[in-house]
Amino acid sequence: MAASNINTVVVTGNLTRDPELRSTPSGTSVCKLRVAVNSRRKDGASGDWIDKPNYFDVTVWGAQGENCANYLSKGRPVAVEGRLDWREWEAQDGSKRQAVEIIANSVQFLGSRGDNSGESNSGESNGFKGASDVPADTSDFEQAGVGSSSESSDDIPF
Repeated sequence: MAASNINTVVVTGNLTRDPELRSTPSGTSVCKLRVAVNSRRKDGASGDWIDKPNYFDVTVWGAQGENCANYLSKGRPVAVEGRLDWREWEAQDGSKRQAVEIIANSVQFLGSRGDNSGESNSGESNGFKGASDVPADTSDFEQAGVGSSSESSDDIPF
């Protein structure tokens, strides 16, 4: 049996610009995203951990692309699952160019629309309410008192 090839990628990061929505001549929607994903590495000179940004071009087709254009904006965190696609073309100056991009199978919107760094923290943005209307049961989070005087370290079973 021949081995099969697997071409799957999953990245989470933030959009570096607003989505660009276009249509093919046949009317199919195509949305272009650019996602910044940080990787951490140790600086050899200082020994400190630093973030190194990686940028990925993402193409989202059809209705999902339309949703991305309608609901996403620069700075919004997303998770993208898809496949890598390598392209090669000749530039106007005659030089050969190449790029690897992600063709998305799914895009998950992370955070809320109000989480973008450029927006206010009022909880609402363009009619989107990030907070839930359902009251949360916080009884599990009530603070426990510090040990009473009747307890001693001898009472702890370990």
